[in-house]
Amino acid sequence: MSVIDLELDPFYGAFIDGKFDTDARNRAAASDPATGEHLADVASCDAADVDRAVSAAAAAFESWGRTLPEERSRALHRLADLIEADAERLARIDSRDVGRHIREMREDYRMAVEQFRYFASIVLAHEDFGRPIPGGYSIAKRVPLGVCGQIIPWNDPVVMLAFKLAPALAAGNTVVLKPDVNASLATLEICKHLSAVLPPGVVNVVPGTGTEVGTAISGHPGVRKLAFTGSTEVGRLIAEAAAQRLIPATLELGGKSPNIVFPDIDDLDAVVADATAAVVVCNGQSCLAGTRLFVHEDIYDEFVRRLVEHFAGLVVGAPLDEDTDVSCMISARQGERVLAYIETGRAEGARLLHGGKRLAVDGCPTGYFIEPTIFEATATMRIAQEEIFGPVLTVIRWNDYETMIAEANGTRYGLASGIYTSNLNSALETADRLEAGSVWINHYANLHGGTPFGGFKDSGLGREYCRETLNAYSQLKSITIHTAAEKDS
Repeated sequence: MSVIDLELDPFYGAFIDGKFDTDARNRAAASDPATGEHLADVASCDAADVDRAVSAAAAAFESWGRTLPEERSRALHRLADLIEADAERLARIDSRDVGRHIREMREDYRMAVEQFRYFASIVLAHEDFGRPIPGGYSIAKRVPLGVCGQIIPWNDPVVMLAFKLAPALAAGNTVVLKPDVNASLATLEICKHLSAVLPPGVVNVVPGTGTEVGTAISGHPGVRKLAFTGSTEVGRLIAEAAAQRLIPATLELGGKSPNIVFPDIDDLDAVVADATAAVVVCNGQSCLAGTRLFVHEDIYDEFVRRLVEHFAGLVVGAPLDEDTDVSCMISARQGERVLAYIETGRAEGARLLHGGKRLAVDGCPTGYFIEPTIFEATATMRIAQEEIFGPVLTVIRWNDYETMIAEANGTRYGLASGIYTSNLNSALETADRLEAGSVWINHYANLHGGTPFGGFKDSGLGREYCRETLNAYSQLKSITIHTAAEKDS
């Protein structure tokens, strides 16, 4: 699909107070990572732009923060309708902007629409509460925080946008959001739908670098809450900035998730297929990817044989090819990083079972297409401890349950995990013992609206995607009513 067919603007400025800036200063090029084709120019904003955006959001909050939940619900439902109607075009924009294959991007848009509709609905039940007291009544009511600063990554642009915007807006806040420099186009296109639904200033989008724009948002005195998805290292900086100003922060950070196969599984091929999908989702560039596969020794040889066979059958191809299973890395830098980890695995003595190379794909001369890779490894190797962010799986043999649990929990991360078993006791006991915010049994990455998502340990703070998220975007105010003034006794 050509750039013309995508209906992209040649230049996207910051979206502030309901309109795009037309100032052409400090532009950055957005290019297709697979083909190298120039897609559009995007403003590279600075602290002054952030200040204007925060001012616009603060002014808009004066009225938006007082709207009834029903009004906010209608707006979010309308936004979901507009995004859904435009989803195919937007998905193709994202595919070309970040290099992920189109079938995955369509699923991302389905999930994002679901997220907006979920919060549009659940906010109607986010009620205040109260109780009688002697001589009167006590009320506790949820009130919005104000201007929320949000920073999202490049791997799941529209899902991350929905995860951040939907609860913030439903709760009555206004937003200043920074998309990643590698994935701004569809987010900025969605701003056109935002302008059709929301008053000016309720959502402001300021593209630019983390060093410039991210720092300005996290340190701005007018921002009352921070929300960030990205690396653990940057998450610590966001947390420090929030702590300095005593404002709340939610952080969804890195992962190195264990995926555990018990010997009693009923269908080896089904589990192999699901465990494969858990690794190659987002071309492996996902914090929740199940990149450490623990396979019991009773079925190890046959399971791994079928796993290698399944990996060999994956189609590595262009992002817009409907048959593609794995497409390209977001950038040459990320591609080289993944290849370096593969070399590290070899140097550590891990046994390479499949893959390990960069592949050439017709029509995609600049793309870093990494062959889906399997290593047989031990739990202490770097490739089994560090987040690679590419289609690289480490398979670990286990036979002792206690040792396996210790190794599964033996990283600094605790975002997600998977279990495959037909034994209910094994499933529930293991789920309880895994140090992870999400445990998926017999179906990896089984996310639905209302299912809490977030991490333990270095994988972050807070939960997204659920009712509790509304609490994170609001605070309790206590109002105590006495029926009449009384003299001191």
